[in-house]
Amino acid sequence: MAEQKRLKIGLCNEMFQDWPIEETLAYAAELGCDGVEIAPYSLAETLDALSAERRRAIRQAAERAGVEIVGLHWLLVKPEGLSINCPDAAVRARTAEYLRALIRLCADLGGRVLIHGSPGQRTVQDGWSAEDSWRRARETFESCLPALEQCGATYCIEPLSRNQTNFVNTVADAVRLVREIDHPGFQLMVDCRSAEAGGSSAAAELDAAIASGHLRHVHVNDANGRGPGFGRVRFGPVLQRLLGSDYQGYVSVEVFEFDPDPRTIAARSVGYLKGILEALTPAIS
Repeated sequence: MAEQKRLKIGLCNEMFQDWPIEETLAYAAELGCDGVEIAPYSLAETLDALSAERRRAIRQAAERAGVEIVGLHWLLVKPEGLSINCPDAAVRARTAEYLRALIRLCADLGGRVLIHGSPGQRTVQDGWSAEDSWRRARETFESCLPALEQCGATYCIEPLSRNQTNFVNTVADAVRLVREIDHPGFQLMVDCRSAEAGGSSAAAELDAAIASGHLRHVHVNDANGRGPGFGRVRFGPVLQRLLGSDYQGYVSVEVFEFDPDPRTIAARSVGYLKGILEALTPAIS
């Protein structure tokens, strides 16, 4: 009998707000999660504050808990003033330098993917040429490719809805950028909330991403900003598409509404996903 395919479930750590990362890792393991995805700003105000010793301690805490550090997301929230496509070359250089430092942090923690959302740091401002902004963003990402190769990491551009940014709003946009950069370390991901807000559906955007051959990561969240199972989005079709493809990545729970509390959000979201997967897997295997 063929081995049943299994999707990995992750939790994004910012929902735990003030919890020490060690406690988040332990709770994720308690829920039966496979990994935790980390927002760097939740660890320290600056990357310089994360010493080599602290990085090793976080990695070892994950190993003790028996979960993976999936990778990093919300990459450019801090420090302020970063932009991938600003006309100011000094700003872009500082941003690229910071992205390369994040790639090294990801590797130090044992992570393998970096998710580029950060809408405020990619929005094309009034007066900027859309064509030039696209080129500048591509050049910023291209400057990170050697670091990705060195660290064995994958950088994923995240399509975000137009109410968040005006740069890379659909899977089609992301595929265009990925194919122009044309490097195995630069791929795309799908965020279910953004897909639903963009007038499409999470399932349809996943179809496009899977067909492109470039899908490497998925954020599962409802259109209302809460976790899977807390709203109207049907995640059965979402998970079924992933199980029926050659997808090998994570489905990470990312939420934007932190009520009622992190334990409830995480437990209900993970339980909901596992229930769907238990129902689907026999039909797929």
